[in-house]
Amino acid sequence: MAYRNGTYVAFAADGAVNIMTSDIKYYRLLTGWNLMKNRDFKLINSHEKGPSLRKGSLEETIKRTLRVRLDESSRLLLLVGNTTRFDDDFVPYEIRYAIDTCGLPVIVCYLNERNRILSTDNYEYLLPQILKDRIKSGLVKTIHIPFRQKILNQALNDFNHNLHPSYNSSVFTNNTYNKLYPNNDI
Repeated sequence: MAYRNGTYVAFAADGAVNIMTSDIKYYRLLTGWNLMKNRDFKLINSHEKGPSLRKGSLEETIKRTLRVRLDESSRLLLLVGNTTRFDDDFVPYEIRYAIDTCGLPVIVCYLNERNRILSTDNYEYLLPQILKDRIKSGLVKTIHIPFRQKILNQALNDFNHNLHPSYNSSVFTNNTYNKLYPNNDI
């Protein structure tokens, strides 16, 4: 069994190489937060483990590499933007493998949300169907958060392959937000 300490980040690349038209810009922002010395943010990035992928890799080569990275991960961080639900290749594959094979909890991070998420009711439509099905059937425990550094760091610290959120579709309480954002800036 591999040493599982990494965070596997999944996002819709939309087949784009332009950073401004793809959710990869948020992934790169996460890796930047991790590099900044004055930030209290820690991301052990599963994409930096294992073999590298080259442009033009065959689909099966890509999937094999993704499986290796997921096998060594402790959680799945799903970055959810406006087009994530439409992704029909790698995001559904990553979700399926992470949940069904690896038994990982999922941190669902909404890229266009900056306010507290105290209920998931207004966000379900953004999720890929494969994740909605697994939440509904009770196959996965999830925590839903906005794309904000402190609450994301809290989720990364709180949940892993040994410690899942309490419910199929969880949110942090107002108390948690108040502790992280005492000036009520979220």
